[in-house]
Amino acid sequence: MTDPILKIDGVSKRFTRKPGLIVSGLDKLTGRNSTQTVHAVNDVTLSVPRGEVLGIVGESGCGKSTLGRVVSGIYAPSEGTVTLEGKPVARDHRGNVDKLTTRVQMIHQDPFASLNPRMKVGEIIAEGPRVHGLIPAREVQERVRSLLEQVGLEGAYANRLPHQFSGGQRQRVAIARALAMQPELLVLDEAVASLDVSIQAQVLNLFMKLRRELNLTALFISHDLSVVRHVCDRVAIMYLGRVVETAPADELYAKPLHPYTEALFGSVPTLGTGRARFHPIKGEIPSPINPPKGCAFHPRCPLAGPRCKVEVPRLVTPSDNRSVACHLQDGGTGAQTGAAA
Repeated sequence: MTDPILKIDGVSKRFTRKPGLIVSGLDKLTGRNSTQTVHAVNDVTLSVPRGEVLGIVGESGCGKSTLGRVVSGIYAPSEGTVTLEGKPVARDHRGNVDKLTTRVQMIHQDPFASLNPRMKVGEIIAEGPRVHGLIPAREVQERVRSLLEQVGLEGAYANRLPHQFSGGQRQRVAIARALAMQPELLVLDEAVASLDVSIQAQVLNLFMKLRRELNLTALFISHDLSVVRHVCDRVAIMYLGRVVETAPADELYAKPLHPYTEALFGSVPTLGTGRARFHPIKGEIPSPINPPKGCAFHPRCPLAGPRCKVEVPRLVTPSDNRSVACHLQDGGTGAQTGAAA
């Protein structure tokens, strides 16, 4: 593996919800504390070398989109650091987020919501480079036309408004807007989830084409396991804010090591000539406001033992290119028979 361009080191992100005026008054009278803290991301450490596409996978509410927003500089981490080529992406400044680089760009799930409906798409694409002085003013229009053609749209479409495009075309505009900033890293947050299946294939093929041509580095966030397998070089599985397993895509799909990864793959319906049994993951994902002690997956894990209920498993590396956070894989006492630490 080459030196990483992106380093996520011990990143946590918490959101605090303070009670309203009436509840605050009652808290003072009763001595209670109704402040709620959502533990969205917990102690995530990852690295991405140049040219790699890293997939982030997990159930809804696992924290993958929050992690993407921290990496892109929309949120500042509560703890830990995110650096691009050794420089921080964002910082918290008196409660506000200061994004320190334009080299990380995000492509959101809903292109219609992320594009200004009052601006022509040419203006949308040109706004970032113009404000940051990335392109001389006399070259902006030509650059916009070139980017539209690069993502499979006609240059003349620059004079149209977002509502005049289909969903797939709007996502192409969003990709062009991101590429206009000359990014070192793209963060794609469920970028094809809102599109029809046939349109998804077109946008994914476009992404793969651009990746080859531009040597793109990307964080690809998705809940669609088949798409991730097709697009990503390496995959990180998240559960309740933590990374529980990382591995090259082919190895992970061939032999998952964490019980949650195995259950996640087993819950996906497949097409085949024989009779197949569908195995959904039992139970509900716990609340990030009050996460369970020990391994976050232990309330739903069929292999959980006493140790899993009290000790958070650390990431271990059973091989050079993969890691897993499970007491069954840490070389110590197994989860089923382990005593409380």
